[in-house]
Amino acid sequence: QVQLVESGGGLVQAGGSLRLSCAASGRTYAMGWFRQAPGKEREFVATIRGSGGNTYYADSVKGRFTISRDDAKNTVYLQMLSLKPEDTAVYYCAARPKVGPSTRPSDYDSWGQGTQVTVSS
Repeated sequence: QVQLVESGGGLVQAGGSLRLSCAASGRTYAMGWFRQAPGKEREFVATIRGSGGNTYYADSVKGRFTISRDDAKNTVYLQMLSLKPEDTAVYYCAARPKVGPSTRPSDYDSWGQGTQVTVSS
């Protein structure tokens, strides 16, 4: 397992953008971003294969969010554009001990503490 620390959340108006960062304490393989809104279950947002390459997105964010990674910095990013009020949630990054990406939270064994994203209308 690795320690993960997210940053970059905040309050933004609808249509705005934010970039989330997730710094890991060591080498990571596949990484994912998930989010949880009040009263809702944690849901998949995006995932990226270990060492980059394949990426997958939830339909709700496809075309607006981009996941990327800088393995030299042990950091994963989530660029969020055209934000909507329904994107409001706590965003978590997660690491899994395998190269292949996954949309399932149960496939990840390390989680960050989360960062709040609030989009006002």
